Formats: sequence, C-alpha cells, structure tokens
Amino acid sequence: MSAKVDAITIEVMKNAFHTIAEEMGVALIKTALSTNIKDRMDCSTAIYTKEGKLVAQAEHIPLHLGLMPSVVEEVLKLYKPEDLQEGDAILINDPFISGSHLPDIFMISPVFYEGKLVALAGSIAHHIDVGGMSPGSCSVNTTEIFQEGLRLPGVRIRKGGVMDEEMLRLLVTNSRTGKEMLGDLYAQLAANKIGETRLQELFERLTPEFTEMCMNELMNYSERRMRAAIRRVPDGTYTFEDYLEGDGISHDLIKIAVQVKVEDDQIHVYFEGTSPQVKGPVNSTIGVTSACAYYAVKAMLDPEVPPNDGAYRLVHVHAGKGTVVNAKFPAAVSNANGNTSQRITDAILGALAKVLPEAAPAASSGSMNGINFGGFNSETNQYFSYIETCGGGQGATAGLDGMNGVHTNMTNTRNTPTEVIEQSYPLLVKQYSFVNNGGGYGKNRGGTGIVREVVAEADEIVVTITSERQRIRPWGLLGGKEGAASVCTHIHASGEEIALPPKVTLTMNRGDTVILKTPGGGGYGDPLERDPELVRQDVSDGFLPVEEARSAYGVVLQPDTLAVMPEETHALRQQLRSPMRQ
Repeated sequence: MSAKVDAITIEVMKNAFHTIAEEMGVALIKTALSTNIKDRMDCSTAIYTKEGKLVAQAEHIPLHLGLMPSVVEEVLKLYKPEDLQEGDAILINDPFISGSHLPDIFMISPVFYEGKLVALAGSIAHHIDVGGMSPGSCSVNTTEIFQEGLRLPGVRIRKGGVMDEEMLRLLVTNSRTGKEMLGDLYAQLAANKIGETRLQELFERLTPEFTEMCMNELMNYSERRMRAAIRRVPDGTYTFEDYLEGDGISHDLIKIAVQVKVEDDQIHVYFEGTSPQVKGPVNSTIGVTSACAYYAVKAMLDPEVPPNDGAYRLVHVHAGKGTVVNAKFPAAVSNANGNTSQRITDAILGALAKVLPEAAPAASSGSMNGINFGGFNSETNQYFSYIETCGGGQGATAGLDGMNGVHTNMTNTRNTPTEVIEQSYPLLVKQYSFVNNGGGYGKNRGGTGIVREVVAEADEIVVTITSERQRIRPWGLLGGKEGAASVCTHIHASGEEIALPPKVTLTMNRGDTVILKTPGGGGYGDPLERDPELVRQDVSDGFLPVEEARSAYGVVLQPDTLAVMPEETHALRQQLRSPMRQ
C-alpha cells in the first residue's frame, strides 16, 4: 500500500465512494416514473475514475454492475476526455458496443472540478419499452437485433448542460410508453447529478490529487485481496456443463460448457465446447458473459472484496466469437441477460464447486423468470407495459437452507406489489404464493419457487414469458436433490388449459389466465442427515407433504401433532441407508 494512504484511510474512502454510489441509486429510485424502477428497483449506479475505471458501485443488480465498467470504457473510446464538457450526459444501450439488451439504457456523465475532468458518474435503468416487435422489447420471436428496439450507440442527450430536445423526442416517439421513458431518463439525470455534486464536494475537501490517489489505491487493494484469494485455490482446470432449454424459436438444448483454469494468482475462464450462437434471442454478448465470470469468481473466492476494477483484473474470459456466449452482430440478444447469464453463472459455480464445495451453493432457480404484459388500455387510451422478474428458489449451501422466492445470482430486484399491478394495469393477480414442495431435498434444503397467476382484464394483451428449468431441474450438491421444475400454463377464458414452453410470446384476451411457477433451488448434502426438527418445521410451514418427510428424509411424524417420533425415525433412516436400498 502507498505510504501516503494507510489502511484506515482506505477504509474511510471506500465507504465515502460507496455512499456516493448508493445515494445516486436512492435518487434514481425515488424520482423514477415507471413501476419497474420506483417499485422493482431495476437499476444500478456507480462512479469511475476519469479513465473509466470502476471505483465503487451501489449494491444493486450484479449483471448491471459487471457490465458497467466495459460500457464506460467503450463510451470513452467514442468521446475522448478532451471532447467532453461539464453538463454532458451520454446514453448507450447497444449490446454489441457493450451492454446487455436494449431496454437497459446506460447514462454516463463527466464530473469536472475547476474546469478539469476528474471522474465519471454512471447509471443504468431498465426502461419498460424501447420499441421492437412486442411490448417490453423482449419478444422470444426475434431473430436479429433490429427487431428488438431502438439502438443507441453512444449519443449525447445533454450537451454542456443543455438538453437535446430533438434527441428526447426521438427516444419518446420510439417507445410505446414514452411518458415513463421520459420520466426515467430525467431520474437518471438526477442520479448522475447527485454523483457529480458529491464527488465535487469530495475533491474540494480532499484535493483532486489525494482523492484520485485514494481511488487508485482502493482498486489496488481489491486486486491484492483477489490475488490472495486465488492463490488459496489449488491450481488446476475445473469443468462443468449445463444447458439452456431452447432459444424461443427452437426447443433444442443449447450447451454452456465452461473450463475454469486456476494458475497461481490468475483465473482464466474458457467456453470451449459451448454451442454456436442461435437464431432466437438468448445469445449473450461478451460483456454479459464477462460480468457473469466476475460475479461467480468473486462470490466464491471473496464476496466481501470491494467491487471495483481491481477485483476483476485477475479474471480473464476466453469465449469464441460466434458462440452463444459471444455472439456476432446482428444476433438477437434480448433474453440473454435473463436466462443465458444465469446459465453461464451456474456453469462457472458448478465448476468451482468441484474444488471449493464448502463455499459453493447448489443450483438456484437458474432464470430471472421474466414475465411481461403489454398492450393498449382502452380505458386510459394509452399503451402500457408491465415487466416482472419473478424470484425462485435459492440453492442450499453447506451451512444454510436456500431462501424461498428470491432473486439469485445475476439479478437482485424487488417484486411489484400486487396492489400496484392491479391499480396500474388491466390485470388481476389471482394468486401470488410459494410453490409447495419446490425446494430440493438435502441436509440443507433448497428454497422453493413462487406462483404468479395473472388474469387479463382487457383484450389483446401480449405476454412474453422467459423462463428455464422445465426439463433440466436445478442440480443439488454432495447428495442433495434437484429443485422442482418450472411450469408455465395458459388457461383460456373458456377453460381450455395449455401447457407452455419456458419461453413464449402469446396474446391473452379478457378472462384468460397465465400461471408461472418458478423453479426451486437444489439441496445440499444427504437428505437423511437433515435435522428431523427442521423437517417437521417444513411440514408445518406447508413446504413439505407428510409423506415426503417419510420417504425423502426418513422422518416419522405423529399424524395428529406432527411431533417427531425419534425411535421410528432412527429405524427408518437406518433402513433407507441400507445397501439393499441402494
């Protein structure tokens, strides 16, 4: 560590930078117009050095946060520092420059102090519609990026403090929900302004030289921690394979093959053997794939390391061009962030579980479980678009059960309250509950998924569902069992019931119902080693049928009181463990 910056100063400055990023996030959420941001918090904020190196980020969405460093670096290639002015704000959402999908619009603002560029403030918000084939801009039927919405290759929405009204008009005109887009763009401007103001205050109080030195030392500190964490992992190459269940156009399985090579203090993540890019919109860009690698390695090796540029310097991603994890333009990509990102993460975690089983979780639900409703509301005479990513079961770990109905791995949003959905859209939420018996059995059980049942209260509502794990259930670890599969169902007003694939875009009419049951998480460890009292509690809470307590866990309960019967349980477990049963 630099002699001028001691450990206490680094800790103080780490929290100063982090607090600025968090305050930016609060401003964005509090001033946004769409429910997707003000209720679900589908957004992220961060601050950077003047060279575009990530310094600190708010604790928002891992996928966004892993992408933002590469996005800012690409923006600085388009706009040289000497070309930037105080009051500028640059928009970019093009996945092939660097990004996830078109609804995720990044806004980058330069920060000046005494006339010199000293830092950058950035925000990302998932806008609820940017055009394209269907409401929400995430149809499963797209086959090229041009069908998915309006691409922004890096354009100034504000120049020297003056808003570009022509650019605003262009953006609003190309969205079905232009009012919400306009409100959310101004919310991003507000968030970036907070970042700019707080950073200027910091530079004023501490001097630019000292503040910039602390930024660099904080990144170096993260690098040193990651280097030490990697060195604790035995050298070797660890492999895993997992599959996507179709691309929306075809139901063919799509392989994600990963090889994690640990070599001294470096980690290389290879994707040899991964499927070529596909026709449907599950193709991942290299930015998304890299974000998944950064997240998985950090989560497994040192979750508490400050998340900045230094934390990622030692992780190197190698993905063949033209594969589903590094697609070529103009591939369709809109659903890669919700499904492919989760499968890439699953595969990397699965590989590292072979060498670090005590730190690894079993597989979680494996999808962001996206569901989008959109159309024209004749009562309000306006278009609407409602998007939700539904929580699923979290995979169990060596020390804990998986949580129920939560967002996992690359996503971290809230749900939309039922009251908000019903007040804002022509929709009725008939059921919102946990899936019964959805978590994988194990010494520690996986979390269960949720059920979202929605009834249309208008005609011609377009619904897009992007889920996973109908055929290949979330895997368990060290004897733990698989989590429950996802289930998607369309019930017509006439009563006809149709089972849906995990990815589908369809039209609902008044009285139709769509049901999405999200996958559970995998279990960890031998189910016969689970504490019988925890099994009893699972039965009491409605997460496990009495008969499953007996057959899966070897726990015998009294029929009337559900009290554990110790002697009978011991005998049954001995019987279930016997070689004859094996």
